[in-house]
Amino acid sequence: MWYTPTVTVAPTDEPVTIDEAKRQVRAVEFDDDDTYLADLIAVARNHVEKYCGATFATQTVEVKTDGWRDMAHLSVGPVQSVTSISYVDASGAEQTLADTVYELRGDAIVLKYGQSWPAVQSRSLITLTAIVGLETAPPAVKHAILLRIADLYEFRESEDDSKWTSFDSLLSNHRYY
Repeated sequence: MWYTPTVTVAPTDEPVTIDEAKRQVRAVEFDDDDTYLADLIAVARNHVEKYCGATFATQTVEVKTDGWRDMAHLSVGPVQSVTSISYVDASGAEQTLADTVYELRGDAIVLKYGQSWPAVQSRSLITLTAIVGLETAPPAVKHAILLRIADLYEFRESEDDSKWTSFDSLLSNHRYY
C-alpha cells in the first residue's frame, strides 16, 4: 500500500505563465493582480493534478510503501527519474537500494535480470524519492488550467460546479487510475 506522497522540492515552473493567465482573465493592461494570479496558477495546477491523478509540473516527491510488490504500480507519475529507494534491512540498518538492482519502466520499477528485492525489517516502510511531472503539459491540460484560473478569478466565492463542464471534458483523457 502506498502512502500519501510528500513534495520535497516544489515545482519551479508552472505549466501556465502569468502572461497566459493575464490574457485568459483579460487583465493584460495592469500588473495589480499578478501575485494573485500566480497563486491561482498554483491552485489550478494542484486541482488539475488531484483531479487527474498525475503531476503536470516537475517536482521531487517522497512516497512510502509497505512492500516491494507496490513498485509494479507507482502511486505517483509520470516519473521522470528515481532519485533513491531506501529501506530498513532485516537487521535494522537503513539501506539505499543500488540502482543496479532495478530499473524504471514507465511508471513501474522492476528488477533487472538476475536481481531480487532485499529483505526488509517487519513493519518498516520502503521510501521512494523520485522526480515526477511533465516538462510540458499537454495543450488540453493547459487549457483546463486556464479555464480554472478564469473561474477562480471571476468568482471569488464558492460556486456550484457539480455539473460536467469544459474543464472535465478537457481532462477526461488525461486521468490516471
